[in-house]
Order: sequence, then C-alpha cells, then structure tokens
Amino acid sequence: MFDLFRYPCEIIMLKPVCRVLSCIQSMSFLSSRTEFALKEIMSSGGAEDDIPQGERKTVTDFCYLLDKSKQLFNGLRDLPQYGQKQWQSYFGRTFDVYTKLWKFQQQHRQVLDNRYGLKRWQIGEIASKIGQLYYHYYLRTSETSYLNEAFSFYSAIRQRSYYSQVNKEDRPELVVKKLRYYARFIVVCLLLNKMDVVKDLVKELSDEIEDYTHRFNTEDQVEWNLVLQEVAAFVEADPVMVLNDDNTIVITSNRLAETGAPLLEQGMIVGQLTLADALVIGNCNNQVKFSELTVDMFRMLQALEREPMNLASQMNKPGMQESTEKPARRENPHKYLLYKPTFSQLYTFLAAAFKELPANSVLLVYLSATGVFPSGRSDSEGPYDFGGVLTNSNRDMINGDAIHKRNQSYKEMHCLHPGDLYPFTRKPLFIIVDSSNSVAYKNFTNLFGQPLVCLLSPTAYPKALQACAEDCGRSVKITLEKSTGILPSC
Repeated sequence: MFDLFRYPCEIIMLKPVCRVLSCIQSMSFLSSRTEFALKEIMSSGGAEDDIPQGERKTVTDFCYLLDKSKQLFNGLRDLPQYGQKQWQSYFGRTFDVYTKLWKFQQQHRQVLDNRYGLKRWQIGEIASKIGQLYYHYYLRTSETSYLNEAFSFYSAIRQRSYYSQVNKEDRPELVVKKLRYYARFIVVCLLLNKMDVVKDLVKELSDEIEDYTHRFNTEDQVEWNLVLQEVAAFVEADPVMVLNDDNTIVITSNRLAETGAPLLEQGMIVGQLTLADALVIGNCNNQVKFSELTVDMFRMLQALEREPMNLASQMNKPGMQESTEKPARRENPHKYLLYKPTFSQLYTFLAAAFKELPANSVLLVYLSATGVFPSGRSDSEGPYDFGGVLTNSNRDMINGDAIHKRNQSYKEMHCLHPGDLYPFTRKPLFIIVDSSNSVAYKNFTNLFGQPLVCLLSPTAYPKALQACAEDCGRSVKITLEKSTGILPSC
C-alpha cells in the first residue's frame, strides 16, 4: 500500500483506488500518533479536561504537521539521485509543509511552550531541516542562491542559540544532532567561501566534540575526531593556488562573477553550444576531502558556477511554480557530484545525463581518479589497451596496489577505459581527465562527428610544486578560464 506522505505524487496516481486508500491509511496513522502524543503531553501538564479546546487544537495541528514533515523529509532518501524530473514535485510538497510548520510554531509559540513543552532544540531541528532542504535543492539544481538560503537558516540557529540547552540534557543523540548541524553548516560555508565563519565553526565544533566525548563514552568518538581532522586539512588545502606566467603563486576565486566574464574571441559564434550538464567525479587515493567532497571536486564545481545571489523572498519556495509560469533559465549547468562511484553507478548517472541533455548542449565529464595502467604490452592499440582511471570496487585496496600489481591477460573490470565513453560521443562532449594515466585518453576517437574536447592533465608535478604536493592534496590542477557557458564548435 502506498503512503501518501512518503512517495511522490506521480507514483500515487497509478491507481485511483490505491490513492484513496493510501490517503485514508496515512491520515489515520498520523491521527493515531498525534492523538497518542497529545494525550501524553496533556496528561503530564495537568487535567486534560482543563485545557481549552482552542489550545488543544493548536497542539493537535502542530503534532500533525510535525509528523507529516518528518515523513516527507525521510521520504527524500527514496528519491533517485539521477534524473531531473521525478523529484521536483516531492521537494515542493516538503518545502510547503515545512513552511507551514515554521510559521505555525512562530504564531503559536506561547501555547506550544505551555501545553506541548516545546524545546528550543526542537525549533532548531526544524530550522536545520529547512537548511538541509535548501542545500539539497542546490545539489539538485546547481543554483547557488539556495546556498544563501541554507546559510541564513543555519546562521539563525547559531545566533539564536537553539541548541544551547542540548548539553544540559543527558541524551547523547541530541548532542549528535548538534554536531551534525555544525558539520552541515561548515560545508555550506565552504561552498560560499566564508572562511572566517568556517574557522569559528571548526573551533566551536572542536569544543563540542571534546565535551561530547568527555560526557558520553560512545563508539563514535573516533569518527567525530576524524571529521575535525578532515575539515582542518580541507581548509589548509584551499584556496587553490596557480602559477602565473612569471612563476609567482596567485590565489584565484573559482566562481564566475558578473563583471568577470572574459570577452569572446573575435569571430566566435555566440549561443552555438551551451554547457548544460556536468559529472564531477573524484576517486583519488589519499585525497583531502570533507563530507564526500574532495578538494578537486570542490574547485571544479565552483568553476562551473556563477557567484550566488540572494533569493528575492524566502516565500518563493522551490518547486512551487504555477503551471502557467515558464521556468526561469538555469544560470548554472546541472551537476552530479560522484565521490568514489562504482563503474555501474558512474555509467547510470552518465546515461541519465546523456538522456536528458537538451538540444544544442554539451555534457562535461570531469574525471579526477587514480590511474590504471595496462598490465603488459598488447598487440593492438585500441581504446581498451592503454588503461584508464579507477572506479570504486568492494574489495580492499591499499593505495591502489591491488590494481597496479595485477598481472593478468584480462582487462581491469573496475577501470573506466576511453572506449567506455565512446557511446556518449553521439552528443557534444567535453572531457577533462585529471589522473596519473591521463595519456590513456590521448588518442580519443571522435566516431560520430559531434563536437568533442578532451583536456588531459600532466602526469607529473612541476618541480616548483613538488614540495607542497603532499600538504595541499593535489595542488596541480587544470585551470580553466571561466566562460559564459558557451563552448565553440570543435
């Protein structure tokens, strides 16, 4: 039986009978839970008959909205990560419920404090989930304005000290919610290049982890200390440094500013091709990362974005456009961020992006991965004979040794060979290979006559940067000029 508050409306529309029955079932389930919670709360606060009907209804409505919001939020995990059409209506409904919940607790705060016993950390949890919604909407759309919305909610939690009383309660799970909030806030600040705020948050997170590990003897102490180490290494590795023509180090801003677009070259045709979709893939060993976002992925995703702007109003919820309105033109190309994907996962996302690529558009594939070299000489020199880059596998490996030491006549099954990308050259394709075996893609064949660009990284560090290579992750990057989203025909 389908659950009305867990699955997108497209699924529920399959059968009218199932839709009606699932609605009744979900409503009755929520009503029973709300009624049970209401009785528990009311009985702890005094005689149930002494509570005015209006206040009773306020608590009932709040419990209903809270339960419904949690079910919708948990249902987001079931949405496919690829494809751009199935998720938007579900996100819109989730935003709608959380907007109602947020306004409701603001309008009825006194009643909820007295009759429900509303805690400040519960308000913070609602605000944190709204921030998460905006952040995940940014991941789905690549529109950086939603990062500002996530930042505003996360910042309000910190300024209003919603989680300040959590440490006084003997409940480690509440402290973990606070720590996760800090980790998510740090990611958003990193993406917005608010490094001063990041440093303050890291200090606060460090103090919170120390207090948490001192008070509770839990099994996740090592994991939280590792989080601190990762974010410290990430901050140290960024911002990106490039060498100027005179070998001086210059710190650059990754995103494209409105006034920073380079002029088009003479004779370049405007609007011929547009960069519409991008796969940003990171699978390097011993790479600096934070929250499944490596340094090179972090830099590349920002190079494909314009500087964020504030939304006109918080009430303009994503996914809630009227059917008569035409969707606004996307400012940034849509991106998939894949951290250590398997070959099948990479191919699934690649096929989805290829399928949904608009006309006169380009698909960009950025591969930052450990090189996979051929095990021996081959009689032929085909697209599967020079190795490629590594994809993830379920077996244990130490620095890729299991792959490099293989001595078999068969091709490496966890390698993305140049020939694996040939089917996708049926549409305009832009490939960037940042790997120790980038030369495997040197003779990439254009089989279908479509526009094709293949940029390859150097396979060794320049001597000037060898000393800081280990400290800064992978310091040598391909530096692309920020464009206006228009690619020339090749």
